[in-house]
Amino acid sequence: MTVTIRPYTAADKQAYIALNLDWIEESFTVESSDRDQLEALETTILGTGGQIIVAELDGDIVGTGAILPPHHDPQDGRKWLEIVKMAAQKNLRGQGIGHAVLEALIVEGRAMAADAIWLETNNDLKAAIRLYERCGFRHLFGDELWPTPYARCNVQMVLEL
Repeated sequence: MTVTIRPYTAADKQAYIALNLDWIEESFTVESSDRDQLEALETTILGTGGQIIVAELDGDIVGTGAILPPHHDPQDGRKWLEIVKMAAQKNLRGQGIGHAVLEALIVEGRAMAADAIWLETNNDLKAAIRLYERCGFRHLFGDELWPTPYARCNVQMVLEL
């Protein structure tokens, strides 16, 4: 299986939305924050200076993720970026697609001169948390936690660059 990691193009929009709705609906409820970010991604992600990465296999989009300026500014003098909407096609999970997308997002974050990359997830998503930990993200606690626009998000992590 040879997966190609590449930048998002407008032709990828429906696959990006479908992959993300699939994982959210599988375990959670799609929230208004999700719909806003997905349906207007040209504004909410790309329009903020963010980037979307896709994983392609045999012409199909099988993984996605985005990195953008964070929804919260901790005003600590560092340049923060946030990873959002990481997804892999259900029948291909566990085969390295998420890892490849995450690594590409981290490379993109470095190219965008980030000092730190923040993300949030849910403690039920054990495989995702293990992936983030393996890539160097650490858990945030107490006063390190940021406000979240998502009811499902109860884990926050950071990668110091």
